[in-house]
Amino acid sequence: MRKLQYVFMALAALCFAIPAFADSGSAVIDMAPIGVGLGMGLAAGLCGLGQGRAVGSTTEALARNPGTRPALMTFLIIGLAFIESLTLFTFAMIFLKVK
Repeated sequence: MRKLQYVFMALAALCFAIPAFADSGSAVIDMAPIGVGLGMGLAAGLCGLGQGRAVGSTTEALARNPGTRPALMTFLIIGLAFIESLTLFTFAMIFLKVK
């Protein structure tokens, strides 16, 4: 955990180093495409993990009590739609931020 903290501190220092060493004659660096790309990758990856976990939990619940299938399927579909909306909202940010 301590190593992860050091990695994030180093990344934060590198992010703030760009304006500190900039001179007045250089052009502005547009970091929005990089940020949106990283955000889309994180959203898609975590969305996949969340959906896998939700389906796995539902499968386990159905194995324990098959009589609850209709109620579980309703909540599963609604939950998967909410999880997928994270990726779709992030995908929409690509069209808003990247030209």
